[in-house]
Amino acid sequence: MLLDVSAVPPRPVGAGVYTVELARGLDRRADVDLVVLARRDDEDRWRATTPDAVIAAMVPSGRPARLAWEQARGPGLVKRFDLDVWHGPHYTLPLRIRIPSVVTVHDLTFFDHPEWHERSKVIYFRRMIAAAARRATACVSVSEHTARRLRAVCSPAGPVHVVPHGVDHDRFFPTPTGAATGTGEEERDALARRGIAAPYVAFIGTLEPRKDVPTLVRAFARVVGSRPELRLVLAGGDGWGVDAVRDAIESSGAATRVLRTGYLPHDLMAPLLRQATAVAYPSLEEGFGLPALEALACGAPLVTTTGSAVAEVVADAAVLVPPGDVDALTAGLEDALDPARAETLRAAGPRRAAGFTWAASIEAHVAVYREALVRSAVLARPPAPSEV
Repeated sequence: MLLDVSAVPPRPVGAGVYTVELARGLDRRADVDLVVLARRDDEDRWRATTPDAVIAAMVPSGRPARLAWEQARGPGLVKRFDLDVWHGPHYTLPLRIRIPSVVTVHDLTFFDHPEWHERSKVIYFRRMIAAAARRATACVSVSEHTARRLRAVCSPAGPVHVVPHGVDHDRFFPTPTGAATGTGEEERDALARRGIAAPYVAFIGTLEPRKDVPTLVRAFARVVGSRPELRLVLAGGDGWGVDAVRDAIESSGAATRVLRTGYLPHDLMAPLLRQATAVAYPSLEEGFGLPALEALACGAPLVTTTGSAVAEVVADAAVLVPPGDVDALTAGLEDALDPARAETLRAAGPRRAAGFTWAASIEAHVAVYREALVRSAVLARPPAPSEV
């Protein structure tokens, strides 16, 4: 089978993390012969990530060229690598392939909220997501929320399988209790070298419109009056529309209490969550909400929003507030910062996160591939005389 990883950026978040974990898990299985389709400049990373796979580093690097190559050259790989299944884990797949295919749709924001994306991406991905859903033997959605929207918006021809993400429990875990381990002190020192010191409210994610960081900044400015030491740490790279975040910080009256770290190194994400006084993830819409799940796994008191998949993921282990409501988010932060409430949330988070593992997600994906093979064979067979 082939897994197309060509959309994964050098610094993966969200769907990129999902693709990396999927590739790594499939590569470890004896029952999967994996071909990894990567960009030409990305071969070394995937050889290290999937050492037992065949690495086809053939895809151009720029997005327009990459997407055009997928449609023009992708079908030719079926015969070249003797493929039986093609998985496009990032919304699209070659529409002319004639083998069983699976496409993952993470969210429907290109349809529901085009204002959150660059216009050129909206035009392309609306067309290609709908076409991929109609052509794919099966679709994967990462939450029930996304699956419902996919069925309503794109009318997929095949079944839609809900396969949640996992969480890396070897990295994302609560602060150890009992005997001193030194871990906490080492983490605090590592964070301090980045200018991060407790107490702080943490946000992890790309600074883009749907994360609604401006509302978080305004809510934070309201709660800091009685908490002179509290800071807001925004850990994430700049995305499209980051100017709104800058403007919100400058006009908040609390600009000196807000730290923008940029993209945080891989090894500091879990420490940031573990050492946080609270974590805020006020997204307006999510297909899943992996940073929220990782916060729960670390035992961080979490404030997040209703109305999308993230509420489905966190259940009752977080403080939930309506999206885009600064008053509600302010109250939610106050709730999570209360010491007694925080202790309850710190205990509830890891219990909820324990049910999400990458091993279970990989197993479910393999089941989807097998069903796609069976479904394709059934659809392709000639009708029996009794069926004519």
